[in-house]
Amino acid sequence: MSLERLAEIVNFSKSHLARVETADSMPPPELPALLDAQFGTDGIFSELYQLARNESSPDQLARRMDLEAQACVIAEYTCQVVPGLLQTADFTRALYKMHYPRDTEDAIEEAVNRRMSRQAVFRRDNPPEYSAILDEAVLHRGFGGPAVMRAQLARLIELMLTSAGVVQVLPFAYGGHPLVGGSLALFTLADDTQVAWEESSDNGTLMEDLERVVARRRSYDLLRSCALSPSESAAFIRSVMETLPEDYAPLAYPTPMGRALQQR
Repeated sequence: MSLERLAEIVNFSKSHLARVETADSMPPPELPALLDAQFGTDGIFSELYQLARNESSPDQLARRMDLEAQACVIAEYTCQVVPGLLQTADFTRALYKMHYPRDTEDAIEEAVNRRMSRQAVFRRDNPPEYSAILDEAVLHRGFGGPAVMRAQLARLIELMLTSAGVVQVLPFAYGGHPLVGGSLALFTLADDTQVAWEESSDNGTLMEDLERVVARRRSYDLLRSCALSPSESAAFIRSVMETLPEDYAPLAYPTPMGRALQQR
């Protein structure tokens, strides 16, 4: 059966079905039952869907990068580290050195170059609409020393409100929320397909099940409505920059708690 004919029967676009066929996209949750009904396969597609839904694919990160490059809308939330699309090269370098202390300088530079190349999405003819919510912890979690952090925070202020996107800060005062403890990226493709990428400290999960993606989108929208405005966020970041010391020493953290510890 041609994809065109199948698309008419199951009421999904040909392009969406093509991505499912080549394993570039998870089937929507309602599709397996429709395939079983059409081909008389007695639940085989539904059983395979349950297996695929729980599969931890080593290629998921590569697929996530591909989705990021294709997306027309990108929305991110991070609770500890500046998103890769907003990082300076020096921040990225310090981050990789912290995570991979045994890597060679060449390996680190290659990783930095890969991450910087991702930012080309903002320089293409049709850049994606971009939004990011940064937990306040992101601003205080220093990598590479005060000079690197100062330049990184200045970079965030530059990107706070542009024609292509917006960056907002979610202060500690907001309290707990469903996305605490990890990071989230939401991608919308040109055909309105929505995909989510949820990441912890050591692994990531690509979600293409519409129900799960919509739930993550709802949580993101709630945080976005409660985050500081771009102008408030810029002022907040400037206040953090003012507390940065010339250099980090033991217990010389740029926070009120750090100053209290030093006075003990």
